[in-house]
Amino acid sequence: MIGICIKNEQRNYGSKLQALATLKAFRDLGYDYKIIKYGKGGILFKLKSLPRIFNIIFLNDRYDSWQKSYSFKKHPEVNSKITLRNKLFKKFDEEHFNKDIVYVKYFKELQKESLKYTSIITCSDQLWSPAALGTNFYNLMFVSDKVNKVSYASSFGVSKIPWYQINRTRKYLNRIDHISVRENKGKEIVKDLTGKDVPVLMDPVFIYTKDEWQDLVPYENVNLPPYILCYFLGANLEYRKSVKSLADKLGLKIVTLPHLDRYVAEDEIFADYALFDVDPKKFLNLIRCAKYVCTDSFHGCAFSIIEEKEFFIFNRYSDKSKNSKNSRIDTVCENLGLSNRRVTANDNLYTKIGQSINYTDVKLKLEKYINKSKTYLKESLK
Repeated sequence: MIGICIKNEQRNYGSKLQALATLKAFRDLGYDYKIIKYGKGGILFKLKSLPRIFNIIFLNDRYDSWQKSYSFKKHPEVNSKITLRNKLFKKFDEEHFNKDIVYVKYFKELQKESLKYTSIITCSDQLWSPAALGTNFYNLMFVSDKVNKVSYASSFGVSKIPWYQINRTRKYLNRIDHISVRENKGKEIVKDLTGKDVPVLMDPVFIYTKDEWQDLVPYENVNLPPYILCYFLGANLEYRKSVKSLADKLGLKIVTLPHLDRYVAEDEIFADYALFDVDPKKFLNLIRCAKYVCTDSFHGCAFSIIEEKEFFIFNRYSDKSKNSKNSRIDTVCENLGLSNRRVTANDNLYTKIGQSINYTDVKLKLEKYINKSKTYLKESLK
């Protein structure tokens, strides 16, 4: 029996589908598993968490969460639609994850729980973000020295560890028996802090091909006229103007999933079809049925590649921002030869349409990473 630490509870299409792929990967390898959830209860956890109030990245994340919640409360007409979307996320969890969850409230119980498993794995999705360091959960600090500790395509979500977290980050990295990371920058961080050369693996969603994803999430026609899927988590208005210009020139409709990360006023008038009744399965089918995909999302980019779509990826964060998480996009585009799909608001998307993606070449590169991931999982869990 293995224990798995993933963030399937995030109300996010990419996180849900990533968790779905991760669990299937372990089933395919023949492993029984439990998803471990930590309730962060007790006075001791609260005391140990006090230093987080001086953690700039943590504070920024908390402020972003507050802004998101507040923006929806100011617009109750939208909030009711967000509630519908969240119900669909909850239903997806009930269908795919809840039966395998072990919930542990206190840290001492968590330490005891770790002894029930031969291996415990932490999996991808920015679980090693500096903002989450204080929980000592996704970094596997709760796991007994007697238990095999594995990271599968783990992500720091940043290009550099804050100076005040370097020692603690080094400490948990040195405890993990098998490390793999999702980004090239993550590989550099591990090398700098531990001296170890670790493999860069693709996000778990890439472990399955287009045809294999059809088995996981069957194709369904979304019954919309020809469209560009605009999947933006950020609020950049110039990006939306670029997509609108492209749609007008191509005679295509715009389909969007509005207000994903916060209320964005422009999204009230931007798209021809603004959809809320979309679960993770329909999200994937919206990508499959689109003529083009424009996104600032890592998993929007990832599933566009898997489904062999023509797409453009915008930076969600400024490269100068200390909170930038663009490194995950950098790695995918660099490793698969897709850097020309990176665009800015100043680019003329219409002139770039003719530069179609050579998916024969992309799939050859991707196949190497798929094989690398499968080999890593087999070897690390022996």
